[in-house]
Amino acid sequence: MSVTIALNNALSGLTAASKAASVVSSNIANANTEGYGVREVELSSASLGGQGAGVKINGISRSVDQSVLADRRAADAAYASAATQASYYASIENAIGLPGDDGSLSSELAKFDAALIEAASRPDSDARLSSAVAAADSLATTLRDLSGDIQAERLEAEKQIAAQVDILNTSLSQIEDLNNEIRRQTANGNEALALMDQRQVLIDQVASIVPVNVVDRDFGQVALISDGGGVLLDGRAAEFSFEDVGAIVPEMTVEGGALNYVEMNGSPVDTSATINPLKGGSLEALFEVRDELAVAAQQDVDAVARDLIERFADTAVDPTLSPGDPGLFTDDGAAFDASLETGVAGRISINALVDPDQGGETWRLRAGLGATSPGEPGAGAILLSLSDALNGPKVAASGSFSSIPRSAADLASDFLSKIGTARQASEGEVAYTSAKWEALRTLELEGGVDTDQELQKLLVIEDAYAANARVIQTVDEMLDLLLRI
Repeated sequence: MSVTIALNNALSGLTAASKAASVVSSNIANANTEGYGVREVELSSASLGGQGAGVKINGISRSVDQSVLADRRAADAAYASAATQASYYASIENAIGLPGDDGSLSSELAKFDAALIEAASRPDSDARLSSAVAAADSLATTLRDLSGDIQAERLEAEKQIAAQVDILNTSLSQIEDLNNEIRRQTANGNEALALMDQRQVLIDQVASIVPVNVVDRDFGQVALISDGGGVLLDGRAAEFSFEDVGAIVPEMTVEGGALNYVEMNGSPVDTSATINPLKGGSLEALFEVRDELAVAAQQDVDAVARDLIERFADTAVDPTLSPGDPGLFTDDGAAFDASLETGVAGRISINALVDPDQGGETWRLRAGLGATSPGEPGAGAILLSLSDALNGPKVAASGSFSSIPRSAADLASDFLSKIGTARQASEGEVAYTSAKWEALRTLELEGGVDTDQELQKLLVIEDAYAANARVIQTVDEMLDLLLRI
């Protein structure tokens, strides 16, 4: 081996060691950087004229376990979907209130029942009659507030849909730009690893909203295909649009045209379909809250309100009523009409005939709503009938309740139980998906930067650097010796 070849070999070794040290330092510095892929220097032996010519730097590779990454992204979407539903059910359960909680539906029914019994024990007491009227009004207010809370959840879902569509559009557009830049850099022979790190973070953002599969394309580019088969990005990013409304009432549905679908490249996407481009993830879960879960809850609370109205509109309960007259509880002052049931919980109110604030008289609770005079002060038969009507068995005429006869309190309890059961199931799903995400995230991190391993590499690099430097020093000493001869 000539001195020149030895010198060239050593110089190439120093260059490779320097590059490797730079890569190791980059790995250690980015150990906690989201989306960072571990860098590795790719080396090969160089030859010139069939003889060794040192070491050749082929490039720097980015190491990411794509299988684990794909599974973790799927877990992201599953967790986001479960958490969205769990949050909704928890909010509705809180709005209904637990038995014994002040202001809960069950507590208001119990207070109303107790007020009727107290009034029946002293029908001549104006104070007790007033208390019974106030308890009835408070119960109606609780139902109206509950209906309002359900619609508020739908409106919140609507706003979050609009926000997530904006995030989706922005992220996909940025991924498209990064794809183009990665293609240019790769085609020019430059490294684009930092751009790939940024792209990975953006794909993670998209994946929690809509689950995606990443498909490699030429020159380092990727395409994004949703689990539902939608092409979110392949060359060009898909464009999503959504027009949110400022307010939502029970009568508003997407089927009726009052609420909007999200559109993908100008075409509406029905997220309730078994297969759709937005299947899975938080975006579909938000549509499910707005268009299915909250709608079902509204139907059930309307059924509770209808049941209450019909119990007291029976002429057998209050003989002074004529068929078709509104009873103690009304649909915004009118008799209940089954064709207008949607939203009745938000309109339920006490009959103005017994409400002093509306010009009524509390004695009508004792004498009957259709009575023309206060009658006997000690007559408590109608008050007892009202209490019996509240506690008597009756099959709910609507909602998702079974055909088992129940009291008004039992119907309210079943409504709470359904929501509570759904909440527990959704929280169980949250726990499962969270544990799965944690396990996959741990695997992903284990495949990331290992600082101990990088420091060990650095020791090897230092030894290689020192060895090549020693070769150069030896060559220098040899040349110096030759020059002195």
